Amino acid sequence: MRWKRMTAVLAAGSAVVALAAGCSSSGNKGGGGNGTNNGTSSNGPDLSKQPKSKIKAVTMTGDCAPYGKYGKYTNATVTMYSSITDPEGQHLQDSWKQFEQCTGIKIAYTADKEFESSVKTKVQGGNAPDIAIIPQPGLLQSFATSGKLVPATDALTKEASDNWTKDWISYATVDGVYFGAPMGANLKSLVWYSPKYFKQYGYTVPTTWDDMIKLSDKMAADGHKPWCAGIESGTATGWPATDWMEEVMLRLYGPEVYDQWVNHQIPFNDQKVQDVLAKVGQILKNPKYVNAGIGDVKSIATTAFQKGGLPIETGKCMLHQQASFYAANWDKGYKVAQDGDLYAFYEPTMSDKFGKPIEGGGEFVTAFADRPEVESVQLYLASGEWATSRIKVASGWVSANNKADKNAYTDPIDKLSAQLLTDPSATFRFDGSDAMPAEVGAGSFWTQMTQWILGQSDKDTLDKIEASWPK
Repeated sequence: MRWKRMTAVLAAGSAVVALAAGCSSSGNKGGGGNGTNNGTSSNGPDLSKQPKSKIKAVTMTGDCAPYGKYGKYTNATVTMYSSITDPEGQHLQDSWKQFEQCTGIKIAYTADKEFESSVKTKVQGGNAPDIAIIPQPGLLQSFATSGKLVPATDALTKEASDNWTKDWISYATVDGVYFGAPMGANLKSLVWYSPKYFKQYGYTVPTTWDDMIKLSDKMAADGHKPWCAGIESGTATGWPATDWMEEVMLRLYGPEVYDQWVNHQIPFNDQKVQDVLAKVGQILKNPKYVNAGIGDVKSIATTAFQKGGLPIETGKCMLHQQASFYAANWDKGYKVAQDGDLYAFYEPTMSDKFGKPIEGGGEFVTAFADRPEVESVQLYLASGEWATSRIKVASGWVSANNKADKNAYTDPIDKLSAQLLTDPSATFRFDGSDAMPAEVGAGSFWTQMTQWILGQSDKDTLDKIEASWPK
């Protein structure tokens, strides 16, 4: 997720382009990494391996006083390259205007929907940007291991380690060396519902997976088909079904097995993966549960993901699993709030063994140039002050930076997402298919899950995905 691909798909179905993160902001869902993402296997950064900070702090006064620690520069420009297009791209630029004015650093921002392929070409051709906002841990780690990325300084590493959980930090750490702080975040582990209709029918939000299944059974007994879903997304059709697999894997077998699965340390048709698919099938292929307000089980494959949850608005559906960015797809006139027409709850856990699993995505601010002004920009974007500044510019953006002011959020789903993403009891994992090789994560995993919805057996589905894994 990649989230960057996702938000482009969102734009096609909504005037609002939501967040960047794990997919970032320019396209369909995943896209597969390079298979090098090691999850949280790293022991974290070793400060002794990080270069010393080159920033020379100065004393500033007035509104610029907080910016003295980033230094003062004359005619300094830092180029920044990203997949995050407008309107989010403009929101980012608005968020650092005062930093530019006070430090004298001009951030020359460029967004590109073809970021993934283009940034590789730029780097290989010796035309790398000073800073790249990378939404895929696998791509970051590939640049790091090839020696292209500049390691984060000790000051930047400490700032990031103070502001994010170790799970987030590990994704930008390679062989004990840290390369870039997180930026935006997106939360997938949500189930949407209608507080209005829950109150009308006497339903309560479940806090465990078993409770959610019992609630689904009660809804079905009451004459409702509780779940609605859609996985159609053009050439990316199938990605929402892969999210179901990832969420259930985290809850059924925990983050360690999740990492093994993502890195192909267990085969795709392993018994554990079979168990996960069977658990997903208890909901998505249950004719008593789906596809509420839309059709039968097979209609999930032909329903656009943007429209998959809309029957909740009119009470034709009760539950819809989808990420925080789905808020952009609700029709106008519906109140999104804990006591409103629409809201979401944390997708419940299956046991107490694995704490509170959280799946999502985000971006990392990485550097290809070793200059003090480049470090200054990175350091500022790693701060709670910048995250708060971005939150205040416009809703629809979330940070997992625990120093960000949560009171600055005005959107209830943004606030809920931030609370979950910074929960100290949570265990965070990036969207799994984004870290898998492209042949799988953005290929066979999508297509075979679609065939599974259309009636293909569990065994054939997993065997075909396993056979597609590059040797």
